[in-house]
Amino acid sequence: MTTPNFFMLYVDSPEASARFYADLFAVAPVEVSPTFALFILEAGFKFGLWARHGVEPALRDPGCSGEVVFMLADASAVDATFQSWSRKGLSILQQPVAMDFGYTFVVLDPDGHRLRVYAMAEG
Repeated sequence: MTTPNFFMLYVDSPEASARFYADLFAVAPVEVSPTFALFILEAGFKFGLWARHGVEPALRDPGCSGEVVFMLADASAVDATFQSWSRKGLSILQQPVAMDFGYTFVVLDPDGHRLRVYAMAEG
């Protein structure tokens, strides 16, 4: 089985986005340039930021088609993260709410990518 180990976002400025995600992840990128930035996260998972004007093949539709998702232990951790990210000034798309899969909220990064935080529903 092939297991994903790298997630890539296309952004306007990898350098600016790297600053944003370094603050959000509380970890420094291992590489930053005007066209690309790379983070190595827990268990070796890679998170890349590629300048959208240099993506090959070129983007056909730069619209939103997914989310970066962060699973937390419980609802109190979701609330704490929401408070922390709200203080950072992130654009809030969805306030914390209970949904069928769990307790969740959604914010936007500077390029409009959706960042979802959630804790699984109990039961």
